[in-house]
Amino acid sequence: MAADRERRCAASGEVKGEAELIRLALAPDDNLVPDLSAKLPGRGIWITADRDAVELALKKGLFSRAAKTSVTAPDDLVDRLEHLLEQRALNLLGLARRAGDLAVGFDAVQVALRKGHPAWRIEASDGAADGRRKLDGLTRSVWDENLPVAGCFLAEQLGAALGRGPVVHALLDEGPQARSFDVVIRKLAGFRALDPGDRKGPRGEA
Repeated sequence: MAADRERRCAASGEVKGEAELIRLALAPDDNLVPDLSAKLPGRGIWITADRDAVELALKKGLFSRAAKTSVTAPDDLVDRLEHLLEQRALNLLGLARRAGDLAVGFDAVQVALRKGHPAWRIEASDGAADGRRKLDGLTRSVWDENLPVAGCFLAEQLGAALGRGPVVHALLDEGPQARSFDVVIRKLAGFRALDPGDRKGPRGEA
C-alpha cells in the first residue's frame, strides 16, 4: 500500500495519508469487507484507523453516505478490524524473524540493543516486570528512550507467530519488515493501548 497517497476519512471528512487509514471494500452485495491490504477489487471506503471513528461511522450511517448507497457493515466491525491488525502485526514479526531482523529472548535483545539498529522493542504484556525493567534501563542508557515499545501481545501469541514457545522479549531491527510493522502497529494503536504499562501514552510514541 502506498502510504504517501491521500484519501478522505468517511467519519471526519479529513484528507489523510493511507498510513493513517483503513480501507473497507464494498462487495457486490453491498456488504463492507475489511481490506487492510487495499487490494480488493471494487469501490473502497476509507476510515481513520481509530475505534472512535469507526464507531461514529457505524452509528451515524456515514459508510452509506460515503458510498452514496445503502451498505451493510458487520456488527462486530470494530473488533474484527482490531483482530485483523493484530494478526497482521504478528505475521510481520514472523517474517522479520525468518529474515534475521528480529532478536528473540532477553540475552539476544540485550546484545541487539547495543549493536543493532533497532526500530521497535516487543514486550509481552504478561511478561515478568523484572526483565522488562532491566531492558527499559538498558534502552534508556543506549537510546535515550527514543525506541517505541509494542507491549500489547501475550507471550503465547508472540511465540505462536515466531514458531516457538512463549516469547517475552524481542527486538525488531530496521528494514522492510520494520517499516511495514510500524504502519500496522500504529493503526492498531487506534484500537488498543500499544503498551499498557508505558508512561508515554496509548500510542507508545517516544
